[in-house]
Amino acid sequence: MAFQMMFAIITPALMIGAFAERIKFSGFLFFVIMWATFIYNPVAHWVWGNGGWLAKDGALDFAGGTVIHINAGISALVLAILLGKREGGVFPKAPHNLPFAVFGAGFLWFGWFGFNAGSALAANGTAVIAFTTTAVATAAAGTMWMILDWTFNKAPTMLGVATGIVAGLVAITPAAGFVSPMSSIAIGAGASIVGFIFVTKVKPLFGYDDSLDVFGVHGMCGVWGAIATGIFASKGINPAGSGLIDGNAIQVWIQIKAVLTTVVFASIGTAVL
Repeated sequence: MAFQMMFAIITPALMIGAFAERIKFSGFLFFVIMWATFIYNPVAHWVWGNGGWLAKDGALDFAGGTVIHINAGISALVLAILLGKREGGVFPKAPHNLPFAVFGAGFLWFGWFGFNAGSALAANGTAVIAFTTTAVATAAAGTMWMILDWTFNKAPTMLGVATGIVAGLVAITPAAGFVSPMSSIAIGAGASIVGFIFVTKVKPLFGYDDSLDVFGVHGMCGVWGAIATGIFASKGINPAGSGLIDGNAIQVWIQIKAVLTTVVFASIGTAVL
């Protein structure tokens, strides 16, 4: 129960960066209570709960791809659009303190080992696999974002690498205990490609004010990770999960249904709240 409470509070906390400086603190507190109760709790039960309908359908989400990252990422986009841009223009492209930003990304990576490996709910082989895939996918993602920055923006940046690290962490979250370390390389690298497109191309195109790229990194990399779980899950790694590479193509469709359900529910529910 205590472990699940961590997920319940970290999920609305993910959204803060998308609507920074545009909401009163009292309004934020009220919204978080409502969102955690009426948006987070149902999705968590559907995917993880005893008797949850998405769980019965066979949806795989080891540590929160749909429950946490898609849920928060889509809700963050809805809030950013409804609240509108901040006065005085969009947030600066660079953080005011890059070393702190890099420290934060490293701190996240460290904590994420507890987030993902801990979702095995035991100190066992599944926890070790989740720990390893979390490390490998994240390293692959950070490297891939650096390559993309180098290719399209003429120079690699530390902020880009840090963003790639978070993208990799997000994408491996639903898959961590179901896939091999080799598969996690593909998941991490793919996450940076998806995140890079949404952060550098889609956001400027539509002009929504999501300063910390909650939608582009958490939302869309969460979508990729959830679907990739259906592709790369292997019974050889975890008997509880089997995906396309095992010949179980239907798992990809099951994952897509879970993604679409979360997107629709979170977006409409958040708009209403």
